[in-house]
Amino acid sequence: MELAMSSSNKAVSMFFFGFLLLSFFTDFTSNAQLIPLHEVKALQAISDKCKNVNWKVTQRSCINANKGFNNFVINMSVPSPFPQIARNITCDCAFQSGTVCHVTNIMLRGLNISGAIPNEFGDVTQLNILDLTYNYLNGTIPTFFTRIPITNLSIVGNRISGSIPAELGEIASLRELILEDNQLGGHLPQSLGNLSNLRRLLLSANNFTGIIPETFGNLKNLTDFRIDGSTLSGKMPSFIGNWTELTSLNMQGTGMEGPIPSTISLLKNLKELRISDLRGTTTMTFPDLKDMENLERLVLRNCLITGPIPKYIGTIKNLSTLDLSFNKLIGSIPDSFPDLRIISHLFLTNNYLSGAIQEWVLENKTNTDLSYNNFTEVSTSRPLCQNLQVNLASSFSSLRRIEPFCLKKGLPCPRTPQYNSLFINCGGPTMKFGGNEYEEDLNPNGISYFHMETDKWAYSSTGTYIYNDKADYIASLEKNKFSLNVNGSEYYQTARLSPTSLKYYGLCMVKGNYKVKLHFAEIMFSDDQKYSSLGTRIFDVSIQGFKYLKDFDIAKEAGGVGKGTTSIPTRGVYGPLISAITVTPNSSQGFSAGAIVGIVVGLCVFLILVVLIIVLRKNGFLGGKDPQDIDLKGLDLTTGMFTLKEIKAATNNFNADNKIGEGGFGPVFKGILRDGRLIAVKKLSAKSRQGNREFLNEVGMIFALHHPCLVKLYGCCVEGDQLLLVYEFMDNNSLARALFGSEEFQLKLEWPTRHKICVGIARDLNPKISDFGLAKLYEEENTHISTRIAGTRGYMAPEYAMRGYLTKKADVYSFGIVALEIISGKTNTTQKSEEECFYLRDWAHQLKDRNHLMDLVDPKLGEDFNKEEIMTVIDVALQCTENSPALRPTMTKVLSILEGRPAVQEIVSDDESKIIMDDDLKLTKKQEANKDETEQAINSSSHESQTTSKSFSDLYSVNKDSSFWHKTN
Repeated sequence: MELAMSSSNKAVSMFFFGFLLLSFFTDFTSNAQLIPLHEVKALQAISDKCKNVNWKVTQRSCINANKGFNNFVINMSVPSPFPQIARNITCDCAFQSGTVCHVTNIMLRGLNISGAIPNEFGDVTQLNILDLTYNYLNGTIPTFFTRIPITNLSIVGNRISGSIPAELGEIASLRELILEDNQLGGHLPQSLGNLSNLRRLLLSANNFTGIIPETFGNLKNLTDFRIDGSTLSGKMPSFIGNWTELTSLNMQGTGMEGPIPSTISLLKNLKELRISDLRGTTTMTFPDLKDMENLERLVLRNCLITGPIPKYIGTIKNLSTLDLSFNKLIGSIPDSFPDLRIISHLFLTNNYLSGAIQEWVLENKTNTDLSYNNFTEVSTSRPLCQNLQVNLASSFSSLRRIEPFCLKKGLPCPRTPQYNSLFINCGGPTMKFGGNEYEEDLNPNGISYFHMETDKWAYSSTGTYIYNDKADYIASLEKNKFSLNVNGSEYYQTARLSPTSLKYYGLCMVKGNYKVKLHFAEIMFSDDQKYSSLGTRIFDVSIQGFKYLKDFDIAKEAGGVGKGTTSIPTRGVYGPLISAITVTPNSSQGFSAGAIVGIVVGLCVFLILVVLIIVLRKNGFLGGKDPQDIDLKGLDLTTGMFTLKEIKAATNNFNADNKIGEGGFGPVFKGILRDGRLIAVKKLSAKSRQGNREFLNEVGMIFALHHPCLVKLYGCCVEGDQLLLVYEFMDNNSLARALFGSEEFQLKLEWPTRHKICVGIARDLNPKISDFGLAKLYEEENTHISTRIAGTRGYMAPEYAMRGYLTKKADVYSFGIVALEIISGKTNTTQKSEEECFYLRDWAHQLKDRNHLMDLVDPKLGEDFNKEEIMTVIDVALQCTENSPALRPTMTKVLSILEGRPAVQEIVSDDESKIIMDDDLKLTKKQEANKDETEQAINSSSHESQTTSKSFSDLYSVNKDSSFWHKTN
């Protein structure tokens, strides 16, 4: 029999239809090895429905393919921008003792086949592998696959929509399900968790919603899981720890919330780990990856990771790509990093890294981006913003005396600003349009590169394309193979793009209002009905920090469906793309000296990062004056002044997830400054009876006070009607929640652990008071405790709670209350009704009077504890909670007793029980002249615990590894 082929057009004339014979026999007669008639009909129907296939199938097609048609056994491919293009079929002729042939594999790649997936594939009864990658297919995924022993199904890069059929979970033979770059949506079916033989599940660049089903935890044979670029919800699931066979895990831009679950440490076989853009405000320390010795590519971008980079990262010998950008990492670059011998890409941009930039960083040939950090030193005397392949732009504080100016935050103009317009032909040559000359932008570099064109403008680019390190960062119609017709100016013929972050800066521009025009043209996708037209480029556009456009789609003006793609038409065309930038003065406004215009473009292919930001600045500071801003001239301030924008950035715009308490003066929010400092921001309620100037005078005085019992006040913010105080942050909640929080947070604490807690607190006790002196700023109305005393009921020493006297023995009393809580497992105060309230201290003293002190012990301890030791702690706690300060022991004596050491004879001065007066409050030299006023303020001030509605024990957190509780302020 003969297999005849024809081509309907020139585009496919180069391709052949081939049958590969898998032979398990030595010799058969000419009547043997026939394709069943029903299968012949099915194959012919597939050809008739699929454009560009053009088969003429007979029962003897497999035999003829084996007798002299070896040129049909082809895996045809052509150069980029096309992916692999092929029309291959595999036959297996071992059925029924070698007398029957069946088609087992069909590969139809890159043929631009349109229409729905033909149902006749379900009649190819022995079909194992079906590859329909890079076509123009539409419709939904059919359910007929349940009728055939399919093992591998790939439909990458089509227009398939709808949801994944639950019936696919019935195909026990399925080993690979590859559905990337389509328009699928809806919830992921729980039934996929039944596919125990599944090895690869690739779902990226679709529109799935909801959570990843718990049943996916059953897929314990997975080696490759990808779900980049969806709109999922919920937290990253902890069951990923079940996927111990994984070598590749890609979860970039999924829409899920952090933190990364601790179970990720179980994935010891990973070679590639990519997670980015976790939602929410819950920060996390660096995940435990120390056992992932085979890692080659590690991307943890924009994952709210805080703290230092672990040293063990530098010991992963096979690591070639490390991207930890857009986190909140602090500390220096680990000294183990020089041992990363084969690393080719190191991205640490947009963190809070500090310390010195070592010489090895500047001399290596690794593409490295350290821009937007807080480094303080550099090993060379003449650093450049671009050292070989190292981008150092904006990596030092703007206050540092360092040259050149582009190393400083915000790129402040080093001289008098002189420019009032800017014209850039992004990715193209010099040209004229509309009477303006657009400057050329032809530098081809982009992986980790800063390029400054004199002192007028610059760009900074970061990132490498997934699986395509050689992709271009400049696009042009001349290079495009699709013969697009783009109307308009010549600047639409070229563009600059970047996979992660592309920033343009206009430098040394005079102050004023500007009209900014951004010019876009999609020149990298085709505009026909082929798979190369299916690419989607989506990003956000922000100007002056304000997001003007969200999910901007150049081709469809943000009206398209789907997240950004990463492999259509090739891997290396995604990410933000811009053709030209035009900045001109607003004719209705004048100009004055000292402005910077910055234009920033960053990746949002998976809705990952803000893409285009234009920042207008005056001498390196943001924007114009708010009409509600107060005039601060003439005020002698030692207070640190923060802008509202800084505070909003630190607290994620006062996100409710960052709220840590509600005090008598307003809510308190946790935040992190750009320099890495953790802060507590008190947002004062609008009850002040004084004006802004008076407020600043009062805060300035409080700022000057230094005392071990006062929380450090970093500064304040006064903008419009906003009055904000910025304190040092004191971590809280852990001990209280572990002892008597809800069941999900309680820990089983045995007595040895509780004893260590008491000793640890006694050794390191340093509770602090915040809001010192703020009572004068507010109306005389009752707070939740009293008019002048604000604090945590039950923990305050009586002399302070009743008379407002703060003594050095006040902390001893608070320690005693916490010790009683640790022993009993009960909170110190329980309000049963308006008339009835339980006080732990009172109950303890009543038990002492009745000789029933053992009733105080937490029943959860059972009988497994040292009775003598627990009685010692109870006795110490009762001494510490005496009403009179003079009867309480010092913390030194408390510690000696708890540690079983002989009590040292102490000489106790009268000051130990007296009120802390002005001689204990150290003033700065500038405030010395106001000492009398300060003394008056002390006597009329309030003292409110920073954890106003929390408890004293909230000031301590647990280190679970050592079972030792320690203070973290």
